[in-house]
Amino acid sequence: MTNDKWKFLSKIDSPADLRKLEPTVLKDVCQEIREYMVETISKIGGHLGANLGSVELTVAMHYVFNTPKDLIVWDVGHQAYPHKILTGRRDEFPTIRQFKGLSGFNKISESEYDTFGVGHASTSISAALGLATARDFDKENYKVIAVIGDGAMTGGLAYEAMNNCGLLKKDMIVVLNDNNMSISHNVWAISNYFNEVISGDSYNNLKKSLFDITQKYFPKGDRLAHIANKVQSSLKSIVTPGMLFEALGFRYFGPINGHNLIQLVTMFKNIKSIKGPILVHMITEKGKGYAPAENDSSRFHGVTPFDVNTGQSPKSPVPPSYTEIFGDAIVELAEKNNKIVGVSAAMCEGTGLYKMQEKIPDRFFDVGIAEGHAVTFSAGMATKGFRPVVAIYSTFLQRAYDHIIHDVALQHLPVIFAIDRGGLVGADGPTHHGTFDLTYLRPIPGIIIAAPKDEDELRNLLYTATLYTDGPFAIRYPRGKGNGKPVKPGFEIIGIGKGEVTKSGKDMAILAVGSMVNQAMKVSALAEESGISIEVVNMRFIKPIDEDILKDIASRFDKVLCLEENSIIGGFGSAVIESYNRMKIKSPELFLKGIPDEFVEHGTIEELYKVIGLDTASIFEYIKKDILNK
Repeated sequence: MTNDKWKFLSKIDSPADLRKLEPTVLKDVCQEIREYMVETISKIGGHLGANLGSVELTVAMHYVFNTPKDLIVWDVGHQAYPHKILTGRRDEFPTIRQFKGLSGFNKISESEYDTFGVGHASTSISAALGLATARDFDKENYKVIAVIGDGAMTGGLAYEAMNNCGLLKKDMIVVLNDNNMSISHNVWAISNYFNEVISGDSYNNLKKSLFDITQKYFPKGDRLAHIANKVQSSLKSIVTPGMLFEALGFRYFGPINGHNLIQLVTMFKNIKSIKGPILVHMITEKGKGYAPAENDSSRFHGVTPFDVNTGQSPKSPVPPSYTEIFGDAIVELAEKNNKIVGVSAAMCEGTGLYKMQEKIPDRFFDVGIAEGHAVTFSAGMATKGFRPVVAIYSTFLQRAYDHIIHDVALQHLPVIFAIDRGGLVGADGPTHHGTFDLTYLRPIPGIIIAAPKDEDELRNLLYTATLYTDGPFAIRYPRGKGNGKPVKPGFEIIGIGKGEVTKSGKDMAILAVGSMVNQAMKVSALAEESGISIEVVNMRFIKPIDEDILKDIASRFDKVLCLEENSIIGGFGSAVIESYNRMKIKSPELFLKGIPDEFVEHGTIEELYKVIGLDTASIFEYIKKDILNK
């Protein structure tokens, strides 16, 4: 990084360097951070909108607080790129979300300034309270600051933590970064109410009148002026969420302009010495400082490479993604069946349910970042004959596990789970890889679990699920583009628990599910070049598993590879082993290939497949050396 282009940023290797600067140049620092982020992310892609909105906040906190001794805990991490740039990772920033580069989220092993690892929402206040409690046990003296967006405040964990903090009266600061957005416009009722109030004429006219009267009739320092100012503050407490937060035991400061750097620095300096739970409420703009991101903040939450001047990404013809296929199919089915309801947990764009939101809004619900509530809410509707389709990322559905068991499966309710991002997701890394869903869903009694091999199968499984009434039905599918297979019009029922042979062979068999069926077909084609004949079976259902196929395979093959994009422990391969054991027949020699017992780092899908041995070449080499001994 050169001094001629980055006059101030090039000299900031740590927050200590930032704190050496005069307050008058901090605005220039913010401008350089914005320009650096836009320039970098335009080339490699990444999260941009929220990070543009958090620049002044980040600069102010590192300027006032003595980091890393003082601890900052970020929520989610979508807003922490400026934090990374200021904390010794400026020159590495172009590697963010790239293979073996910086993580797109905060990560304890990456920097001493990343005090707690994040990726999922609503965790920062709980973690910060734990840090503050540990500090007090150790009789140490430092500040703990949790930064949470208003989107993450739709998650119940945030309020559980605030309630606990208020009771414990721990010395910590919660910074509420309110931009009225999560990934898309959020559904935080408090935020909606608050924004209506502070932007309304009644509140602002009354506030202005009190201010004018105070300034006009009472000398500075006059006791009546002090009383008038107290009245003004009381007005704010009555009509803003301050009253709610103070009821939870927090001293409330705000709302303040989150882009007014001098005001932020002054405010943080003033509250730094105040003890006890404090909540600072600031209003920011997602995408601030870059016009295309300001105008389309949802699209610029996470972007692929784009042209800096226009904000547009180059378009190339690619097959529709599984997410798009699902979004179209659910609309098509819901238009024919008025009992179908779509439910999202703040991810209507990410899951494809935005299409239902646009076309059938009265049967679409975005419940906020509250996956557990989404499931139990859906269970309630299911008791009255509705067919809720809960579309949630695999990794986020983990948060609703108890609700799936207790509120849905135990009561045999026909809730449909559309599990997006099943398997590896790429640059978002281990916090977002959906590698455990087959493992955590499989033990649940009565649940149907399926994984489509292609776009048509996804549509038909979804249709089949809407007709199933005996309990929950889970369909998991990968992130990204489909196989490019043309989608047939209409829908077909798929026999529950039935697989299919997609390619015959004689030397060995591969039993595969979901994304790995296509991979198995590639392996089989590669094997043919070496004179090896491999049968490929699309098992399609993980539960109930097709035992007729398993019996047939056992009668014809001595060696079988089970292939899945899920943790090997407790996944599809384990289900095959258990099935042979349950049937009390001699099984072929079984080999399991899937996600190893480790957290897989970030990178492109292709890079990660190679690392864990799920790419075509690696699977074929494994077959030759470890299975067929050739």
